[in-house]
Amino acid sequence: MTVSRRAICKAGIAVAAGLAFGRTTDAAQTAERFTAPAAIDPRQRLLLKGGTIISLDPQIGNLATGDVLIEGKRIAAIGPNLGAAGAQVIDAANRILIPGFVDCHRHSWEGQLRRINPNAQTLAEYANATHLSFATRYRPQDHYVGNLLTALGCIDAGITCLLDNSHNSRSAAHSDAAVEALMDSGIRAVHASGAPQAGTWDQQWPGDLTRLKDKYFRSDDQLVTLRMFSPVNRDNWALARRLGLMITTEFQGPNAAMALDPMWQDRLVGPDNCFNHCGALPDRTWQILRESGANINVCPRSDAQYALGEGFPPYQKALDLGIRPGFSVDNETSYSTDMFAEMRAAFMMQRAALQNRRFAGEMNLPRPVNVRDVLECATINGARCAGLASKIGTLAPGKEADIVMIKSDDINLYPSNNALGTVVQAAERSNIDTVIIGGRIRKRGGQVVGLDMNRLKRMVDESRRYLFAAVNYREDLFADTLPKLY
Repeated sequence: MTVSRRAICKAGIAVAAGLAFGRTTDAAQTAERFTAPAAIDPRQRLLLKGGTIISLDPQIGNLATGDVLIEGKRIAAIGPNLGAAGAQVIDAANRILIPGFVDCHRHSWEGQLRRINPNAQTLAEYANATHLSFATRYRPQDHYVGNLLTALGCIDAGITCLLDNSHNSRSAAHSDAAVEALMDSGIRAVHASGAPQAGTWDQQWPGDLTRLKDKYFRSDDQLVTLRMFSPVNRDNWALARRLGLMITTEFQGPNAAMALDPMWQDRLVGPDNCFNHCGALPDRTWQILRESGANINVCPRSDAQYALGEGFPPYQKALDLGIRPGFSVDNETSYSTDMFAEMRAAFMMQRAALQNRRFAGEMNLPRPVNVRDVLECATINGARCAGLASKIGTLAPGKEADIVMIKSDDINLYPSNNALGTVVQAAERSNIDTVIIGGRIRKRGGQVVGLDMNRLKRMVDESRRYLFAAVNYREDLFADTLPKLY
């Protein structure tokens, strides 16, 4: 979520004049780091045995009982009664296997600000809790901690791929810290590097994308990849394309729509674009999005929470035009990290909106979404937004093994009379038994593998204490509103 340029400029001047922050350009100052998971042994063989499989692949279909064989980082076979000599067997009985969730849009640096502002009603209130206050004081180590906490929380919640929309990299060291945190977590991520929204910073962006690509992203065949996070800007987009990077854009309202018109006239909008939110757009802009093949993602909770656009995510508008949107959490400063909540919010809002139109006498309404539609938004549609649909998003031989196993015999899910309904309408984070990312087990038996929670809490607490002191914020666990912090 990005604050309007006009609001940021006015407030940013005041922030820059009144605040100084201890920033370093030395990436080595990023305090302590977690150790990144070891590389996958290409000879590794895992056999997930006897699970209920929702593949979302039209050729594979669904299996009431079946097996998944993983070799190295890829799925080798899916079917009943597979044999695999020498494979590590994981009992998947009473488990529902689905592709990993893809969160198309998350400001990962905000991790230590979780639920600091649960009653926020506007974009300005969100900005008060982020861009205009704490954000201006982030050190590289705070950037690392925020991204690490967000990524590990995603893994715990079955989000195997995260599009990190990074708009607080105040120096090259901040950007390095964000990338390293994602790599150290073991998540699959797309780091979308962008400019800070307020306060003073090193003005290293967008040129720093060249350095980042050379330092961390020489291969496209890795879990963490790079793209640009930029508003509609001809020069920025040209740079991204010279570097071979996709582009993510916060996109909402008439002003954004007007800015896109000349870009479309010059054929500068295409499948390498991904647009967030997409509320309050005129019909001509929706036609651009459809004809260009651009990707979009909608934010069911964020749009409602912060009164963005029409308040309802434009989910139905996208469907009416044949656009298959992904879902995104956006941030955790007001609500939770999980994709289950996004799916349920989208499902219920779409059903409510259609019933409201029916009640008002409208005829020839579109088909209501079903649970499979919603699950596709959270998986394969998100993989398209990430530019990774050839690798992830469905379960099929040849794809990389990003898999979530849900315990269908837990007390809140048993009996599972409909597997798709169980996942979309009833499951939650606590029901996730196993998470596999690129063939590597990252959660097993309900616990994130190798996580030193005490160490993580110590790092988060140190960062919070520093940030709270830096803006003179006195913690109030029961606050209805957040005081003005800038």
